[in-house]
Amino acid sequence: MRVLIAEDDPVSRLLLQVTLAKWGYDVVVCCDGMEAWQKIQGNDAPELAILDWMMPGMDGVEICRRLRAALNARPVYVLLLTAKGLRKDIVAGLMAGADDYVTKPFDHEELRARVQVGVRIIELQRRLAGRVQELESALARVKQLQGLLPICSYCKKIRNDRNYWEQVDNYLSQHSEVQFSHSVCPECFEYHVKPQLDWLKKNHNPPGE
Repeated sequence: MRVLIAEDDPVSRLLLQVTLAKWGYDVVVCCDGMEAWQKIQGNDAPELAILDWMMPGMDGVEICRRLRAALNARPVYVLLLTAKGLRKDIVAGLMAGADDYVTKPFDHEELRARVQVGVRIIELQRRLAGRVQELESALARVKQLQGLLPICSYCKKIRNDRNYWEQVDNYLSQHSEVQFSHSVCPECFEYHVKPQLDWLKKNHNPPGE
């Protein structure tokens, strides 16, 4: 998974980069808030971002505000990195749109645990998006069968969109994933099939019988 690091302090930035790369993440590094905002808006934006609170150009909290205000923006899990340890500061960061936070100087195990939480949430969001897409596709198929269908009162054929009459099973096969196995119901057997069998037995007896 790609992770964006936005940190203006070169020592902290390098430490984060080496640590996350060691854990197997594909790291994208930024030196200030403006560069981070541009990368987050890109088509290949990382799904998880570690943003320093205080940065030149645009701080991490402002990036969170802009990201959450953009209705069509791609979802990004934001972990705010801050030296501010007061409860009111942490609350302010979360209210601005951060998903989690880590205080400086950060503990490696705490950082790893919080990043793993973000990864799990991102994976859940991916699966949910896949389910939504499957549901939308299923609803689209259902809509094809909605509405008033002209059907013949005698032969039971359906008039399709091109104003041609076709068998019900053909129409449903083209507009859904229904598959048919043809058979004969008891009433049709007595009314249609049995008289034909009786006639065949009566008129097609083998020679000598």
